[in-house]
Amino acid sequence: MTTDISKKGPEDDVPKARQAEAIKAIPVRHFGRYVAAVLAIGILAAIVYAFSQGDIRWDAIPDNFFDERILKGVRETLILTFLSMLIGVVGGVILSVMRLSKNPVTSSIAWFYIWFFRGTPVLVQLFVWFNLGFVFDYINLGPVYKDEWSDFMTPFLTALLGLGLNEAAYMAEICRAGLLSVDEGQTEAAHALGMSHNKTLRRVVLPQAMRVVVPPTGNEFINMLKTTSLVAAVQYYELLKYAQDIGTSSGATVETLLLAACWYLIMTSILSVGQFYLERYYARGSSRTLPDTPFQKIKANLLSLGNRSGVR
Repeated sequence: MTTDISKKGPEDDVPKARQAEAIKAIPVRHFGRYVAAVLAIGILAAIVYAFSQGDIRWDAIPDNFFDERILKGVRETLILTFLSMLIGVVGGVILSVMRLSKNPVTSSIAWFYIWFFRGTPVLVQLFVWFNLGFVFDYINLGPVYKDEWSDFMTPFLTALLGLGLNEAAYMAEICRAGLLSVDEGQTEAAHALGMSHNKTLRRVVLPQAMRVVVPPTGNEFINMLKTTSLVAAVQYYELLKYAQDIGTSSGATVETLLLAACWYLIMTSILSVGQFYLERYYARGSSRTLPDTPFQKIKANLLSLGNRSGVR
């Protein structure tokens, strides 16, 4: 008996591989986004048109941009910002340590301070400091200092105390959150290795707490720079006060206010860049890759454009 092995069976009929067809992807259309974009552009155009039709002397802004009084106001604003933040940071660290203390008296005093200064508007506090002359005729610190209250409490000191003491209450909570963010096990491990309390605080706790403290502190710094405009109400001459005076004398009130807004934008933008690099510095060790700097992003985009043109 013989078998014909050359005969083809059904299993030998291998179908030919069909060529895959290109997928025709149809992007999802978001009509709501188009409508929202058109509305936003329309509102922006309406605002620009309204200002273009208003009776505004635009030339007053560049004419007074580098006025001597404006530059002096910028300098006074920066000085007041730095000194107020210095008082705020130092006071905040002390208050946070008092708040975390196991001593109920110091902890309660810190709690009351934070509760009072955070619970009342900073403008009200400025007015209280400014009008204390109605309550006290003079200040007497014994053999150290004695003077009439009106001579002692100058507008600058009023502004400095009002802003600095208020900021200390906010910084206390920021510092407390940073210290509590460090796991207690690390402090115990450092003590087990023979490190002193101060060395543990300096080498272990503070570097890790700074990652939590720095970002909100930077925001507080920028916020403080803008809050200094409130001290114009207590007759302290800073950027806004000088701008108001120039506007009143020249009849360009709105123009000089826009000029002051431009200067505030410039200063806050510079401080924002500094905050970015400070946060980037303290982010080391917490993430494998640090965020790109603006220059690195520009360089990466230029290189990607060059590669695309080379492929074509």
